[in-house]
Amino acid sequence: MADFITKRAEDYSKWYTDLVTNADLAENSAVRGCMVIKPYGYSIWEKMHDELDKMFKATGHKNAYFPIFIPKSFFAREAEHVKGFAKECAVVTHYRLKNSADGKDIVVDEDAKLEEELIVRPTSETIIWNTYKNWIHSYRDLPILINQWANVVRWEMRTRLFLRTAEFLWQEGHTAHATKEEALEEARKMLDVYADFAENVMAIPVLKGVKTPTERFAGALDTFCIEAMMQDGKALQAGTSHFLGQNFAKAFDVKFLNREGKQETVWATSWGVSTRLMGALIMTHSDDNGLVLPPKLAPLHVVIVPIFKKVEEINAIYDKVQPIIKSLESKGFTVKFDDADNQKPGWKFAQYELQGVPVRLAIGARDLSNNTIEVCRRDTLEKQTVSIDGVDDYIVNLMDEIQKNIFQKALKYREEHSYKVDTYDDFKAALDKGGFVYAPWDGTAETEARIKEETKATIRCIPLNNPLEDGVDMLTGKPSTQRVVFARAY
Repeated sequence: MADFITKRAEDYSKWYTDLVTNADLAENSAVRGCMVIKPYGYSIWEKMHDELDKMFKATGHKNAYFPIFIPKSFFAREAEHVKGFAKECAVVTHYRLKNSADGKDIVVDEDAKLEEELIVRPTSETIIWNTYKNWIHSYRDLPILINQWANVVRWEMRTRLFLRTAEFLWQEGHTAHATKEEALEEARKMLDVYADFAENVMAIPVLKGVKTPTERFAGALDTFCIEAMMQDGKALQAGTSHFLGQNFAKAFDVKFLNREGKQETVWATSWGVSTRLMGALIMTHSDDNGLVLPPKLAPLHVVIVPIFKKVEEINAIYDKVQPIIKSLESKGFTVKFDDADNQKPGWKFAQYELQGVPVRLAIGARDLSNNTIEVCRRDTLEKQTVSIDGVDDYIVNLMDEIQKNIFQKALKYREEHSYKVDTYDDFKAALDKGGFVYAPWDGTAETEARIKEETKATIRCIPLNNPLEDGVDMLTGKPSTQRVVFARAY
């Protein structure tokens, strides 16, 4: 199977596309810029969805759903917001089709023009805050902690499966609070939830930080983010949590009576992650043989491949492994016994490596007589022959080891590709190696823009709890009070 995948060292971009398509995760659709998420890929996304949903509900959030269509006038109410999304919006202008005059085609019915154009949801702040106006009257109605699982449309011209598509799946949290302090606490809390999920479920180490004013979400006062490093040294924004202040509440006149009976304006947050996490998962862990999945997100945990020549051998093997299957399933693992006779074991091994199944077991007639079984772990491809007795407990421990190992491998890569520089020449040299570059910055948008133009690198974040450090900007020589993280990014 690996023969169909370009090697990472040859062409990292093509390796990624080859892996996504050959591992049956997704493919391009008939609609330009959109993708079809195939069952195996969607099953991984479902795992992400389910884990995150538990974490959201554990922090008091509830799910709801809001319309995909948003009146155009809503966007005009928050100037920075509309400026940030205007170039990406898909617009609905008519509501009906009809046959052409010659009867050979279908055309838009010019008499079915909408009184007001509708924007296909690029994000939901406007429609949700228009709704919250009807829900919030008193301090007793606060906080509102709502999450939505949905699809959104942002009309991207240059697309790549999972990483950047015109339509993608995501969740978006939208919360309303009585005070600034509560809203800020919420924004940071959800950033911590995302970091916890990334590191402990996805096994991806992340940096927590805040975006510069240039990079923050349109309409936010602050954007907190988690940044991950891919195997080619590029950064990928893996999640964002926005402190919206009172911007959207003011735009939609959302007020409440406080405990003293005085009217106040509500404070807001929004936060989200998307199917872009699928791209992060692939590019952080996978290798030239295919996917490497953390056990906590693997749709299939264990595959058992019997090696047999006669029917009676397969029956004996099946009887022997049945207790193992039942034991593992009782512990929450998914197990497949692959006795298909239309493919040889070697083909099956390669197929399951391609799909990133964490553990593969192989057993034949000789193993039966020796009471042994071969265990292969996907993260290292190491094989070990162990006793069948107690192999289920061995696999449970192995799953934990695999989860930890792939995290540590990604963390080691990040540490080896993080650089601290003081001069612009050293900065550019570090960027060419790939990775995170910690460099002094004078805090101006002009310097940030010039560095981006000259090097294609952006400030990924200002790390949280960033220590103050007197220095000079590597480009302008102006005073700098802290180092920020630069990288080239997806």
